[in-house]
Amino acid sequence: QVQLVESGGGLVQPGGSLTLSCAALGFTLDYYDIGWFRQAPGKEREGVASISSGESSTYYVDSVKGRFTISRNNVKNTVYLQMNSLKPEDTAVYYCATGRLVITPVTMTDPLMYENWGQGTQVTVSS
Repeated sequence: QVQLVESGGGLVQPGGSLTLSCAALGFTLDYYDIGWFRQAPGKEREGVASISSGESSTYYVDSVKGRFTISRNNVKNTVYLQMNSLKPEDTAVYYCATGRLVITPVTMTDPLMYENWGQGTQVTVSS
């Protein structure tokens, strides 16, 4: 059974940090581009960051550039999203997914380009 499991969410104050993990169960992440998305209540799912299978390419949506870092550890079969300088507008459920094809800066924000979605992890930024 192919499954992605996100973890690491929680409640954090504005300006704080969190690191999210996306672990693969039942398959190897090595050959997949991976994306992180988020969805706030009443809003569409938004692409946040993606990383290529060979780690040579990372892409970020403008709103998180300089604050979020996506990385991967293929030995641990896990992709991470380090989030710093968190803002209340970062509050959302965060999801990871595998790319159907090679992900580009144009396609990284399109949910239709991804599959094998995890169940999500809640991130709440509030004082």
